[in-house]
Amino acid sequence: MITATDLELRAGTRILLSDTTLRVQPGDRIGLVGRNGAGKTTTLRVLAGEGEPYAGDLRRAGELGYLPQDPREGNLDVTAKDRVLSARGLDQILRDMEKAQSAMSEHADDTTRDREVRRYGRLEERFAALGGYAAESEAARICANLGLADRVLGQPLSTLSGGQRRRVELARILFAAAEGGGTGSGTTLLLDEPTNHLDADSITWLRGFLKGHNGGLVVISHDVELLADVVNKVWFLDAMRGVVDLYNMGWQRYLDARAADEKRRRRERANAEKKASALMQQADKMRAKATKAVAAQNMAKRANRLLSGLDEVRQADKVARIRFPEPAPCGKTPLTAEGLSKSYGSLEVFTGVDLAIDRGSRVVVLGLNGAGKTTLLRLLGNMEEADAGEVIPGHGLRIGYYAQEHETLDHDATVWSNVRHAAPDTPEQQLRSLLGTFLFSGEQLDQPAGTLSGGEKTRLALAGLVSSAANVLLLDEPTNNLDPASRERVLEALHSYSGAVVLVTHDPGAVEALAPERVILLPDGTEDHWSADYLELVQLA
Repeated sequence: MITATDLELRAGTRILLSDTTLRVQPGDRIGLVGRNGAGKTTTLRVLAGEGEPYAGDLRRAGELGYLPQDPREGNLDVTAKDRVLSARGLDQILRDMEKAQSAMSEHADDTTRDREVRRYGRLEERFAALGGYAAESEAARICANLGLADRVLGQPLSTLSGGQRRRVELARILFAAAEGGGTGSGTTLLLDEPTNHLDADSITWLRGFLKGHNGGLVVISHDVELLADVVNKVWFLDAMRGVVDLYNMGWQRYLDARAADEKRRRRERANAEKKASALMQQADKMRAKATKAVAAQNMAKRANRLLSGLDEVRQADKVARIRFPEPAPCGKTPLTAEGLSKSYGSLEVFTGVDLAIDRGSRVVVLGLNGAGKTTLLRLLGNMEEADAGEVIPGHGLRIGYYAQEHETLDHDATVWSNVRHAAPDTPEQQLRSLLGTFLFSGEQLDQPAGTLSGGEKTRLALAGLVSSAANVLLLDEPTNNLDPASRERVLEALHSYSGAVVLVTHDPGAVEALAPERVILLPDGTEDHWSADYLELVQLA
C-alpha cells in the first residue's frame, strides 16, 4: 500500500501538484492520466521512491514493482533469463548450483566431493523453497506472453534491442508480482507506458494479467483499450491547476463524468457571468448618483462574489505545433544500402539487406520483435556499424534520426543544449521560438533532458529533427509516449512532409498517415510494394 499526504511536486519552480493526498490500496487499479508534461511520470517516480517530493509525507508498505519509461539496467552482460529470475533471487542460486556441480566432477578426493555434494543439496533445497523449476517455467511463460522467445532469454542484455530490454524488465516485474501463484501477491505495480514495444497479442495478455492482479496498480498509458479494460479508478492530473482530480470509477464512467463535469462548469460560469454583467451595469448606473454610491459598491462586490465562487473551467491543453523540416535539395537517390548484415555474438539479426531510398520515397520496415528493425535504422543513420555491407550516402544526403529510446538526446545536458547541438547554425531567437512551439520555454530550457517525461523527451527529440533540413527521416516509433492530441499533430506532420521517410512503428495510424509506397520485411530483407494487406501485420510486428 502507498499513502501520500500533503504531497507537493515541482519541476524547477513550476508546481506540478500541491497539497495532494493519494492512496493506493490492494485491489485499486488506477489509471494516471493527463497531458504530456502534467507530471504523471514524476508522480509515479516519487510514489516508487525513485524521486523525492518537494513536500509532504509518503509511506509505503509491501513489495513494489516499478517500470519506468526508460529502464536503465545495471549489468548488461547478464542474460535476459537471469535478469528475469533475479526478481526472486533465483539467478544467483542457479549459478551457485552450476558451480557446485562442476566442483563435484572436478575433485577426485572423497572429502572435497562430499562437501560439494552437501553444498549442492543445500542450494537445491533453497531453490525448491523458492519455487524451483516451476518458477523457471512460470518466468518462461510470462516472457513468451510478452514476445520474448527462448533464444532471446539466453542472450546477454547488451545484444538486445531497447524494446526487448524493456520487455525483459516488464517480465521481471510481473514475475515478482506473481510469486505465490495466480496474478498477485499483494505487490503494488507502478507501470509507466507498459504497452510500449508490445505487439497486439502481448498487449491482450497484459490486459488480462493486470485485470486479475490482486495488489495495487497505478498505470500511465495512452492505450485507451487497456485503460477501459483494466482500471477501476482514475487520477487526472490537471497541469493548469496543479491538482489531481480523483474519480472512484472505471474508465468509461470517468470519461462520461468528466464530460458532464465540464459541461456543468461551463453552464454555471455562463449563467454567473450573465448575472454579474447585469449587476455591474446596474452598479455603473447607480454610481452616477452620490446617494447610491454605497449600494453600487455592494452590487459590484456581489458580482465579484458570483464569479469567484465558481469552479474553474479547464482550459484546453496546449499542443505542440509540429511540422517536419523542408528537405534540403538532394539527388535522385540520397541513401543506398548494399548487403547489410548484422550479428551480436553468435546471434545473426539479418544478412544481405539491400535498400535504395529515393528522394521523397516512403518506406515501412516490418518484422517480428527482435527481427532487427531498430538495428537497420541505426545502421542507416550511422549510429552503428554493419558487420558486412555498406551504407552509401547520395548527393546532398541529410539524415534526421528519431530513436525510440531517445538515444539521440544527451540526458545530462539541458533542453537548450540538446537543441543547440542539433542546430548549431540556427539563430538563437529562431531556436527559442521553435522550442516555444514544442511547449518548452522559460526555466524549462535549463532542465536536464533526463528529468523530462517520456512525452516531453519525444517532443524534444522531434524539435531537434524540425530544426534540421533533413531530406531522409529515419523514424523509430515516433508516436510512443504521446497523448492523443500530440500524436495527431505528429501524424499530420508525417503526412505533409515532402522528404523521404523510413518508418518503424506498431501504430497503424502512423502507417496510414505516411501512405507508404514500399515495405521491407525483416529479417530476410524482402522488399515489396505496399498494400493494405500489410496493415494487419503492423501491430503484430
